Amino acid sequence: MAIEDDVLVIGGGLAGMTAALAAAREGAGVRVVSHKESTLRSASGLVDVLGYPPERAPGSASGDADPGASVRGEDENADPAARSRRERAADGPLVDPFEAIPDLPESHPYRRVGVEGVRDALDLFDDAVGDRYRGGHTDRNALVPTHGGRIKPTARYPASAAAGLASDDRPALLVGFETVTDFDAPLAAAHLESAGVPFAARGVTVRFPGGFRADARLTRFADALDSNERVEIGGSGGSYTESLPAREALAEVVKDRLRGEQRVGFPALLGQHDAAGVRESLEAELGAAVFEVPMGPPSLPGLRLEGALVSACRDAGVRFSTGNPVVGYETATGPGGDGEIAAVRVDRNGASVPFHAESFVLATGGLVGKGIDSDREGVKEPIFDCHVSHPSDRYDWFEDETFGDHPFARFGVETDDDLRPLDSRGALEFPNLRACGAVLGGYDFAAEKSGAGVSLATGRAAGLAAAREGLEA
Repeated sequence: MAIEDDVLVIGGGLAGMTAALAAAREGAGVRVVSHKESTLRSASGLVDVLGYPPERAPGSASGDADPGASVRGEDENADPAARSRRERAADGPLVDPFEAIPDLPESHPYRRVGVEGVRDALDLFDDAVGDRYRGGHTDRNALVPTHGGRIKPTARYPASAAAGLASDDRPALLVGFETVTDFDAPLAAAHLESAGVPFAARGVTVRFPGGFRADARLTRFADALDSNERVEIGGSGGSYTESLPAREALAEVVKDRLRGEQRVGFPALLGQHDAAGVRESLEAELGAAVFEVPMGPPSLPGLRLEGALVSACRDAGVRFSTGNPVVGYETATGPGGDGEIAAVRVDRNGASVPFHAESFVLATGGLVGKGIDSDREGVKEPIFDCHVSHPSDRYDWFEDETFGDHPFARFGVETDDDLRPLDSRGALEFPNLRACGAVLGGYDFAAEKSGAGVSLATGRAAGLAAAREGLEA
């Protein structure tokens, strides 16, 4: 029996699932085809819309900013100190990303969807994730401390990070663990204070209670806290003398380190399935607010976000086909075909299986995700061979400076206003193909902190257009 849907989305990351969710809620029959694990598992879980305008994005401006000033809304006319902080923050993060979108270059993906398109996409996201996320109450960027002790401007952040915002002036204790080497709590605290955060920060490193292996994964600690399994905590001399539930045991380890701090930050490992329950238990034991500091991969907040979006998609009727790569496509033939894509071909153990649909969405990622590929001969989009504009001389792909304005960061597919890819002459590659997320060109998501926002906004727009087309066919 032939596999056939109204809309077929290629790629299961944030852009792909957003496209699928938007299309399914319009009533289309939707399938997501993905090969490898979702890139959300490596993401911080933060949803950045626009942290820096492109002309200020390269470099590390945030290190010199006063993060508190940009979110406190101080009256700088009445308070010279506030004005001074505002001036120092001029090179720092954007306060309101929506104000900056109309001034972005015409090539930027946000110019295809507009400010309202970004807002509508965030509404879709908020509805899908519910109370797992915060930030929807304001247009302003929140400033979230990272595991390296820097400040990241973001539009939405996990509820688990809410008590750690840099705009909060309550003193904070950061707690690292001996075996979680990606988070050096004392160093992160020192970096935060150097960045001018409006609160006292102190860091300590402790041993996670229990007999966990030195190479235990973050998910092992999260599982122990989820289930509140009993662990042994030691007495003097290294002999284990007591067995406690994991949450209580962790609180006992931290209590003696508190010096009046009103909030305590941990690396993001406080549960995978019951993160809210774990935080609530720790807060009751410690008498202080508890928050997570987003970490690099593997990312518990990223895993939680993936789970929430998959659930929302399944609730909307989206079907998933995972674990096999798309290796080619077929075009429609005969009257009315008009160069449309009829099917993509998926490799299943050496067999090429067609997946038919009326409309297709390309959400395969950028250079990192292999949605855009490069070799010594050039840069290409590997599935449909869509045009990717780039200099013919490879030496023009880079700048000499490591943190320079590298042209390769903006390599990607160019589209019309309906997100349909264009060839080198500006004509449509395929009338029923749309592209979204990091496969798009014209922006440097890493420098300007816009990756998740572009994925949401273009994913929603592509999904809606594909659904309209698929249902009309």
